[in-house]
Amino acid sequence: MAFIKRDDGTENSCNTTKTTCPFSCMCGYTYLTTVFPYNEAGSSPYANVRNYTTIPCCPQGVSINLVSTETLEINWLPVKGAELYETTAAETNDVIHCNDTAPVCALSDLRCNTAYTVTVTPCSELRGCNRTCTPQTHETGPCAPEIVNMTQTNTSTYRVHFLTPNTPNTNYTITAIGRYDTHSCQSRNGSCELTQLPCGSTYEVMAVAMTTVGRSLPGYSKPLETGPCCPMYVNVTQVTQAMTNVTWSPGSGARSYITTLMSPRGNAKCHTLDTHCLMGCITCGTNYSVNLESISSTGHKSECKYRGFSSSACCPTSVRLYRRTNNSLRVHWSSLGPQMQNHTVQLYGTAANYTCIAAAGSKYCDIQEETCGDVYTVVVAPVGQNGIKVSFCQPRTYSVPCPGGNAAMVISRKRRSVN
Repeated sequence: MAFIKRDDGTENSCNTTKTTCPFSCMCGYTYLTTVFPYNEAGSSPYANVRNYTTIPCCPQGVSINLVSTETLEINWLPVKGAELYETTAAETNDVIHCNDTAPVCALSDLRCNTAYTVTVTPCSELRGCNRTCTPQTHETGPCAPEIVNMTQTNTSTYRVHFLTPNTPNTNYTITAIGRYDTHSCQSRNGSCELTQLPCGSTYEVMAVAMTTVGRSLPGYSKPLETGPCCPMYVNVTQVTQAMTNVTWSPGSGARSYITTLMSPRGNAKCHTLDTHCLMGCITCGTNYSVNLESISSTGHKSECKYRGFSSSACCPTSVRLYRRTNNSLRVHWSSLGPQMQNHTVQLYGTAANYTCIAAAGSKYCDIQEETCGDVYTVVVAPVGQNGIKVSFCQPRTYSVPCPGGNAAMVISRKRRSVN
């Protein structure tokens, strides 16, 4: 008769005529065994007691959690018979990461975006370690992407290029954080576009990877400066026949400006920190396109185009004043280019003032004088399509004698000459 007793008090027995008796033993227990021989006279009063400890059971309820991008925390339920737990990962050459009595272990300094096969092995001093436990697999967090560069595709869109250090089909989110707003885009390849970014703004741009196990640490951020804003308006005012004054509104994010008036007959340009510029080299009677570059403090430029500007008609040259035989005065001039405008002629004398309008194509204007022998200031100016005469044509002063001579004396800057 064989008796077996487990350390929790459970007993079992076996009656056999053989020298062996099978018992089913559970892991993690200590068993006491005794064999009593029997015959017709009865049983032996004494028997030796032997004990046997089974191998510790494999842990139940093993859970693996990602506590940071490169750290896994493993938890399990304590098991009977285990005095120590060894935690290993096959991908680290089965190096023992934890050798502790507590049912918890942290595997740190792992590679990102890598699946690790983790095994928890219970051990006892008497029976050693149970190497039959089933491993568990868990993946670490994705690797942080790195932004390579950013390129502008239009006035408000920027394409961000970045490295993809993770397995295919990893989702990447690019976020641009500004002072007043935030923009983002998603992609699974190495680039995505940030759209509707306002001009004259600065952002911190960073990339984050997402997988089913979690998100990566954010990659190193890079600054992004959008192009400075174009001025809301540009005004071009002609000051003289060859000079204009250009003014514009401030552009957000701009430190300096390059303004250009362009035409087939020549260009005029200025570079200034102000919002105004005096420009020379203007040709009369010419259509100009108006362009402006807004430039930030870091050299970022925005190209701006505006409605064109037409310079005024050319002031006439070779203006002459003389008396005709019928005692009238004739003002004669020459024009540069085609004569597409009317001309207004004004005579300012000490005794009387006269005004005459000459039709387009005409080069003279006759005025009936009331009093002879006066000194006149003569201004001949073309009239624009808006009906406003050119205001900067230069006056000339003439002394016209009474009948008996047909010449007039021009008086100019202390020098006289007969025309």
